[in-house]
Amino acid sequence: MVFKRVAGTCFLKRDGVQFALRGQLTINPASVLREGLAGLDGVHGYKESPRVPFIEATLTKGPELSLREIQGITNTTITAECADGTVYVLSEAWQAGELALDAAEGQVTVRFEGASCREIAA
Repeated sequence: MVFKRVAGTCFLKRDGVQFALRGQLTINPASVLREGLAGLDGVHGYKESPRVPFIEATLTKGPELSLREIQGITNTTITAECADGTVYVLSEAWQAGELALDAAEGQVTVRFEGASCREIAA
């Protein structure tokens, strides 16, 4: 068996400019959510609903990272490069949800949502 790198060093960029990625990186490229439907007589099938793809990460808050600037992000491209070489491109992205600084740890968790997310295999 040949072992390959599957986890570890990752990169997060906005329009090609790299963020200081602290540690947590969650990617959900799905554009649909499927849920099973069952009746009293068994499984009937599933329903499919649209879903907003997202990339969420914990960033180091240094003087070069402006929370006000992050809050203003709209219509941008967010790129996540994973340790296994897979790249995810979130298009027409915006900053979504709460943006709170953990000053004791010098970090902020940010969520970007977008119109679409494509996966580019290594």
